[in-house]
Amino acid sequence: MTGEIAAAPGIDDVSKAIIEQLQEDGRRSYAAIGKAVGLSEAAVRQRVQKLADAGIMQIVAVTDPLQLGFPRQAMLGIKTSGGVEEAADLIADIGQVDYCVITAGSFDIFAEVVCESDQDLMSLVNLVRSLPGVSGTETFMYLSLRKQAYNWGTR
Repeated sequence: MTGEIAAAPGIDDVSKAIIEQLQEDGRRSYAAIGKAVGLSEAAVRQRVQKLADAGIMQIVAVTDPLQLGFPRQAMLGIKTSGGVEEAADLIADIGQVDYCVITAGSFDIFAEVVCESDQDLMSLVNLVRSLPGVSGTETFMYLSLRKQAYNWGTR
């Protein structure tokens, strides 16, 4: 494979269409999706379950952390001195971390965190700094959320 990302195994055009329907409205009924993609309600239900079981998609409620009592959000840039995958796994297991990726560039890991207060954020940063393999962190506090979308389709 050179320069291209392969589609996930078992993802045909109908499954992609189902995913796109759910990205538009995660509460859309299986019957409505079936009508849009040309399948029965039962067939859609089966495909959605298989996609979820395979970890290809999740159906979740996306919330506004501010309105739920989490006024402090930040992205942590993390540098490692050892095994980046091991450090990333430890970071991903932290409850306040909602997004964790291994990156290329000046940071080895980015972790998005949602916290209840500045004190909670400080404690979290200190915890991350104390983890084996973590050599440094930089905290990028969110001041204003301008866009958060999960409807990029399946291409």
